[in-house]
Amino acid sequence: MDSVRSLIQPVTHNLPAPIRDIGVGLLGDTCYKALILDVDETNVDCIKLAVSKGLGVGIVAASAVVKVPQILNLVRSRSAAGVSFLSYLLETTSYLVSLAYNVRNGFPFSTYGETAFILVQNIAITLLVLHYSGRGAVAALLAGVLAVAATALFGLAEGTALSVDATQLGYLQAGAGALGVASKIPQIVAIWQEGGTGQLSAFTVFNYLAGSLSRIFTTLQEVDDKLILYSFVAGFALNAVLAAQMVYYWNAPSKSGVKTAGSTSSASATPTPSKNNKGNKSSKK
Repeated sequence: MDSVRSLIQPVTHNLPAPIRDIGVGLLGDTCYKALILDVDETNVDCIKLAVSKGLGVGIVAASAVVKVPQILNLVRSRSAAGVSFLSYLLETTSYLVSLAYNVRNGFPFSTYGETAFILVQNIAITLLVLHYSGRGAVAALLAGVLAVAATALFGLAEGTALSVDATQLGYLQAGAGALGVASKIPQIVAIWQEGGTGQLSAFTVFNYLAGSLSRIFTTLQEVDDKLILYSFVAGFALNAVLAAQMVYYWNAPSKSGVKTAGSTSSASATPTPSKNNKGNKSSKK
């Protein structure tokens, strides 16, 4: 190892300032020195932190596009078959609360960044499902409600009736974790009732599965918050069920060709991360 270290250190000691600053920002001064400058492979704590940071950055990057295949499926088919409005509504609500909770608690962005990206994509999918079911007015109303909720949750309405303090936000986060987990159940039921996955994106489902597993590790390493940890553990379990359904029904056509948002919701049908987050058969924070 000494010979390898002697080859690597001249490079690591002369990294460009921007790269060095990013490394220090992610790992901190102590672990940057141990892993990058000293090339110390025996520092287990710093190695765990580096793995956690790497997973976190990877999850955040992947989340920027994790639900794009789902959006494209909806736009191309102009159908919401197999996609549960209820599931996406619940998950969107959960992600909005979780994002506000993480931001206001000052947690590292690498531990929750995917929540922001997936939230935006979830809103788009939810509105598309309503649009393709002929409920444009409901979509407009929902967009307004979400905007007002975001204003309250992010602490932008202090001194008004909409103000949400830190204690109240903690209670909401506990509920959001349960809500995020519950959001998977309508989708699982919908797939079972339909006998197929319809327009559900495999890319999204398998990304959510991998992302939720990775988030368990990053949360254990970087965030001492049981509320967030338990929601990721439960989310992973249900994401595994969705992934199993995706494999089982891979080539099976759904029983109905087109399903409206109303019927999917009443049938309890649906990262998500995940929210957690995989192909064109084609998801905790």
